[in-house]
Amino acid sequence: MVDPDDWEAMNGADRRAVYIISVAAELAGVHPQTLRIYERKGLVRPQRTSGNTRRYSEADVDRLRRIQALTQGGVNLAGAKRIMALEEELHRVSTRVAQLEARLEDHAIPMPGEHAGMAIMPLSSVFSPPWQRRSV
Repeated sequence: MVDPDDWEAMNGADRRAVYIISVAAELAGVHPQTLRIYERKGLVRPQRTSGNTRRYSEADVDRLRRIQALTQGGVNLAGAKRIMALEEELHRVSTRVAQLEARLEDHAIPMPGEHAGMAIMPLSSVFSPPWQRRSV
């Protein structure tokens, strides 16, 4: 299933659930019963009409194709579900890192002492615990 954050960013045509199960199955290259199995296993969640008919979006079909590619490569359904969840998490984290990097570039944080005429030095050079002090 598409991440909720990505859902808003997707093109309206990609997320509009228009395909009935037989068309989605044909587009993904699987049998309609396979789509029902994927739904039961939580790999895909098609939208439902008021009459409880499944409707698949282009994003759902893309997900089905990804599941097919993984399973044809020897990955079982549980593994495919986990791989796809990790891919989605990686995408979310990568997006967040890019956002944070952009923010850092916009709002650079000056290092302490750069403008105050001070140098950064180890704390031990200006302070030592009483048990290590020499009496003069």
